[in-house]
Amino acid sequence: PFEACEVPELPLVLSEGVESVQKTKDAVAVLEALGAGADVQRVKDSKKIRAGAGKMRNRRYVMRRGPLVVYAEDDGLTKAFRNIPGIELCQVDRLNLLQVAPGGTFGRFIIWTQPAFDRLQQLFGSYRSGAALKSGYRLPRPLMTNADVAKIINSEEVQAVCRPALAPARRVGQKKNALKNRQMMAKLNPGALHRAKLRAQAQQEGTQAHAQKVAAIRARAEQAKKSANV
Repeated sequence: PFEACEVPELPLVLSEGVESVQKTKDAVAVLEALGAGADVQRVKDSKKIRAGAGKMRNRRYVMRRGPLVVYAEDDGLTKAFRNIPGIELCQVDRLNLLQVAPGGTFGRFIIWTQPAFDRLQQLFGSYRSGAALKSGYRLPRPLMTNADVAKIINSEEVQAVCRPALAPARRVGQKKNALKNRQMMAKLNPGALHRAKLRAQAQQEGTQAHAQKVAAIRARAEQAKKSANV
């Protein structure tokens, strides 16, 4: 938040002559006359030593953000305002979101010069006309006239035509024994069913697998007999 209690109007737009201010004391006088001196003083009072190791890395002091001055032409304005604590400057053609909304927070105190404020129409246009300086650019138009979705859903008109909420079906986990359940064994051990089928064929007479098994048994028996005779 900023101290703008004495500011005459928001947005604060100054005449074109402010862009020609050369001295810092004149810039301070302008801020005091506009009631922005309290915000500058707030920045000065907030200066303190950084908490953490950053104080040893050339970032020793921290302070709050002050007003942002947006200008169109620099006729000495930047040199006059740059030494005031908390003051930041930005050229209107190069508006920086990190300066306009630092920390992703809207509501920064912005001081405009009249030429810079007039140039916004050419840069961004309006909902009726596109931007003159940006080909094909139009301001984003909201898809909903009322962004309070919760209020719309909970309204009596919408709830009157909605069916009651369905209770989700309770799912009970099943514990299956893979030694007794063939499908579960197939998931845990790919190829288990095929190997079981081969073992069953080896036990059935008349099959090729059974013949191969019998031949292997007889070959081992003959080999054992030869070894015993030796």
